[in-house]
Amino acid sequence: MEDYGFIKVAAAIPELRVADCDFNTQQMKNLIVAADEQKVQIVVFPELSVTAYTCGDLFFQQTLLEEAERAIVRLLEETRELPICFIAGAPVAHNAKIYNCALVCKSGKIMGIVPKTYLPNYSEFYEKRWFEPYKSDAGNTTVHYAGNLTAFGTRLLFGGKDRRFAVEICEDVWSVVPPSSYHAVAGAQLLFNLSASPELIGKQQYVKSLISQQSARCQAAYVYAAAGFGESTTDLVYAGNAYIYENGKLLAESKRFQFREQLIVSEIDFGLLNVERKKNTTFISPPATPDYQSIGVDLSRDEALQLTRTIHPTPFVPTAADNNACCEEIFSIQVAGLAKRFVHIHAESLVLGISGGLDSTLALLVCVKTIDKLGLPRKMICGVTMPGFGTTDRTYRNAIQLMQSLGITMKEISIVPACEQHFKDIGHDPAVHDITYENTQARERTQILMDLANQMNGIVVGTGDLSELALGWATYNGDHMAMYGVNMGIPKTLVRYLIRWVAETQLDENSRATLLDIIATPVSPELLPVDTQGQMTQFTEDVVGPYELHDFFLYYTLRYGFSPAKMYYLAQHAFKGMYDHAVIARWLKVFFRRFFSNQFKRSCMPDGPKVGSVNLSPRGDWRMPSDASFTLWMKEIEHLETS
Repeated sequence: MEDYGFIKVAAAIPELRVADCDFNTQQMKNLIVAADEQKVQIVVFPELSVTAYTCGDLFFQQTLLEEAERAIVRLLEETRELPICFIAGAPVAHNAKIYNCALVCKSGKIMGIVPKTYLPNYSEFYEKRWFEPYKSDAGNTTVHYAGNLTAFGTRLLFGGKDRRFAVEICEDVWSVVPPSSYHAVAGAQLLFNLSASPELIGKQQYVKSLISQQSARCQAAYVYAAAGFGESTTDLVYAGNAYIYENGKLLAESKRFQFREQLIVSEIDFGLLNVERKKNTTFISPPATPDYQSIGVDLSRDEALQLTRTIHPTPFVPTAADNNACCEEIFSIQVAGLAKRFVHIHAESLVLGISGGLDSTLALLVCVKTIDKLGLPRKMICGVTMPGFGTTDRTYRNAIQLMQSLGITMKEISIVPACEQHFKDIGHDPAVHDITYENTQARERTQILMDLANQMNGIVVGTGDLSELALGWATYNGDHMAMYGVNMGIPKTLVRYLIRWVAETQLDENSRATLLDIIATPVSPELLPVDTQGQMTQFTEDVVGPYELHDFFLYYTLRYGFSPAKMYYLAQHAFKGMYDHAVIARWLKVFFRRFFSNQFKRSCMPDGPKVGSVNLSPRGDWRMPSDASFTLWMKEIEHLETS
């Protein structure tokens, strides 16, 4: 079954009793069964989950050690028929020493045992009293345990050729160079941590930061399961923290201080992780760690994988939790870029066309913030409205009101007479509303702005955005060109979001009303004549498709290089209930056709600030032949349409 690179994982926090191995493994079995019912492929339990972590000197009791081993035998037998891999924590005696270990188990067998490397022995921790730290240079060996002859050591990789996972235990990740760093270099894309870290004020955020950073640094997924309520004894309290991270991003987390078992589930995108590693030239390749042992673990399932993780339909838009900080930062980047250009060339004005649409509105807001930060008068900004054959009263009114409210210099220059003269000059019938008719208007507007900038010793600030660059929705040497494009790194969905954020947080009621109406206005170049009621007749998204879909495709094309099939799969989840499968496939085809066909416009685009990780500048992020064929992509999409 096609899983598009995803594996379903879980972190389990079972109920347990200290030193009651039979009870503990029964609870673990219940969670393994529950995880299997959710089609999980790997589930991890907390540190020493078979015995409990807080057994103290009971770890020296032969009764406890032998019962832990017998409990593992029973657990293996009772889960033999389940197609799920589980990772359990248990004390393992080996060569007259006791090790704090993680047991990787599948199909009734122990596939490998990973001992803990770094043992905390400070404050409330006394692990060196009971356990032996495993020396990282000791290499791997084999042990007899629970009826299995199995690999024993820290340098073990589990899984298959392109999907590998590895394990470390609690304190290991707190060390200067965690074992998981070596695991990642050796090829593990998925890391598990069995933990039993007691709760302290502020510790949770520190642990989350630690795991997030390790996940991002290793360009890996990181699944962390820590002991819960049942471990709380004597002076220590355990909250049951469990987290699933992917390349630094939190996918799922447990509820803290619960008195019952928990199972958190999500999917890891191995395709995404592999792409990140391929692109990052600082990621060390596997030959740096030749002493690793690979252990085959079949992670496949017969059932089709069902995604439970959230696929955001607007990946460029900030989440609600950090939207203020993100919006401030985006504007700061745009402002800093424009200010540097303005100061460097000793310009005396900023000139831009104001249409009453989204892009020119955002560009104007950036210009205002730039001039304000430089401590200069806003009259140095010249906003030009240039009514044409398709200009509506609504957009004209919004353009005028916006410029008035922001206190900039205003100019109005109709392009109609100049365009009519141009039609005569080139012998074009103005009744023929073709591409010549439309592009004449776009180029006339650009000429006006360029000449005004010369008159005013200024620069033309471009208004075109990232989405338009991707789709080629710009007139070559018309609105395609400027002296500096402040929106070059901003896709359409983010343009709309930023304007709304400004309207809701920074403006008076009248200005806010204007911005909100601009947001509500359909996107249109307004190059075709209005109807008899003066309403616009040209709607961009009717021609090129919904921008939210195209921004979604753009993000996953440039950021991760996903195939059309995988994007189609993700879009079905992200836009469920919004667009049916046929609509998604239709616009996916349009996206790739336009994206490939319009590289020539991007090859000579003006300078503009890079804002996010996705950018189309030919000088930085995207180098593509102008005449590359899109045949392979079209074939894959056509296959999707017929399958």
